[in-house]
Amino acid sequence: MSQAPLLSVENLAFERDDSCLFSGVSFSVDPGDVLQIEGANGSGKTTLLRLLTGSLQPSAGDIRYLGQTLSACRYDYLSDMLYIGHQPAVKLNLSAEENLRWMVATSAQSNDTSITDALTQVGLAGYSDIPCYALSAGQHRRVALARLLISEARLWYLDEPFTSIDKQGVAFLQSCLQQHVADGGAVILSTHQDLALTGLRKYKLKSHAEGIV
Repeated sequence: MSQAPLLSVENLAFERDDSCLFSGVSFSVDPGDVLQIEGANGSGKTTLLRLLTGSLQPSAGDIRYLGQTLSACRYDYLSDMLYIGHQPAVKLNLSAEENLRWMVATSAQSNDTSITDALTQVGLAGYSDIPCYALSAGQHRRVALARLLISEARLWYLDEPFTSIDKQGVAFLQSCLQQHVADGGAVILSTHQDLALTGLRKYKLKSHAEGIV
C-alpha cells in the first residue's frame, strides 16, 4: 500500500461576502517537494495559505495531513507546520533576540540551533539586542525568516517570503529552502521571485473573479 501524501488538498473552495473566491483547488505534496502557488493579484493566494494553516475554514473540500482530516489530527498537524505570512509579524517593542525567544516558546518543535546562530546566519549579527522598531523592513523580514533555522516543522507555508530582502538575502533563503526539502521537508509558497529549486512544481490558482467557474 502506498503511503499517503504529507499534505493533500481536494476540491477546496472559499467564499467571501457570498462570493466564491476560488473552487476546485486540488494538489498534494510529499517530502522533498516545493510547490509555488501562482495567480493574479486578488486570486486568493494568501487566502489559500491561510486555509492550509487552519486559520480560515474552507467553504468546501478537504485538507488532509498524512491521509487524515485536520480535525482528526489537529495537534500533530500544527506541530509539523510553520507559517510565515506576508507581514513579518515581529513585535516592534522587542529586540530581534526577544522576538525569536517568544517565537520558540510558542512553537511545538524547535531544533538545537541557537538563537544567536540563527540571527547571525540571516545577517543580523550585532543587531540582536536592538528594538525592532529601530530596524528596517528588510531586517524585520530577516527576524521572521530566522524562524526557519530553528524550526523542526516539515511543512513550511511562506507568503511572499522574499519581500524586502536584498540579493544576498534571496540567495540565502533559496539555500534554506533547498536544504529543507533535501532533509525531507516540504514547502508551499507564493512568490513573484524566479526560483531554481530541485523538486519545484507550480500550481496556478484561478479565481472566479477572472471568469473561471
